[in-house]
Amino acid sequence: MSSLKDNFCRSLSPLLFTQFFNLMKRPLLIALFSLGFMLSVLAQVQTGKASFYADKFEGKPTASGEKYKHSKLTAAHKTLPFGTKVRVTNIANNQTVEVTVNDRGPYVEGRVIDLSKSAAEKLGYLNIGLADVKVEVIDAGDGKGGGQVVPIDKVSVDEKEFYDFEIERFDPKGFGVQIGTYQELVNLMRLSDNLKNSYQKKVTVQVKVVNGVKYYSIILGQFSNRSKADSFLAEIKQKFPDAFITEYDKLK
Repeated sequence: MSSLKDNFCRSLSPLLFTQFFNLMKRPLLIALFSLGFMLSVLAQVQTGKASFYADKFEGKPTASGEKYKHSKLTAAHKTLPFGTKVRVTNIANNQTVEVTVNDRGPYVEGRVIDLSKSAAEKLGYLNIGLADVKVEVIDAGDGKGGGQVVPIDKVSVDEKEFYDFEIERFDPKGFGVQIGTYQELVNLMRLSDNLKNSYQKKVTVQVKVVNGVKYYSIILGQFSNRSKADSFLAEIKQKFPDAFITEYDKLK
């Protein structure tokens, strides 16, 4: 019996070994249930969209009772117990961040996690609003639940965002600074709105089809010469490191 126990303990990861050792002090039935729960939680890996908290939630209580703070690395998840630590990876740039679940949500189809603003900043998607991510449980915490757990297939929440667009086709001239290329219109609208308000420059969207898939490139400004475009690029390069100058005539 002792040999069997030793072999089993050696097969566990250091994290699970510690948890298992503590559980062995409890009644057998509770220990087995808790260990099974931890194994199922630690095995979870999800992929999907990540959003982040809007500024209006600063200081508001989360489902766990903690107050939300932009500066803390926290997250909302539909089912993971409060206190669970997860590693979130931005699939586009491979940046990672570790956050602690202390809230419920996001209740929008296709989204798997809602991150604090500082966590989203570390993953590099503040300017576009959403990111494709992988979510991995790295610490199951104490296994305690809390808050209402609502299956995603029973929840439907509409986005409460409205944009006023004045759209026209035109023939741009001169130079612009391309910020990025996107597939999702919601990212396009959010970033276009942010850029227009922040820099007071005309936003041009180039629509192109690559292998049957539509892409939308956001180009900021219409500069009469390259030197003016160079100056503007230098101004925003720290915030948009992948931005570059494009000549409108060469895009036609």
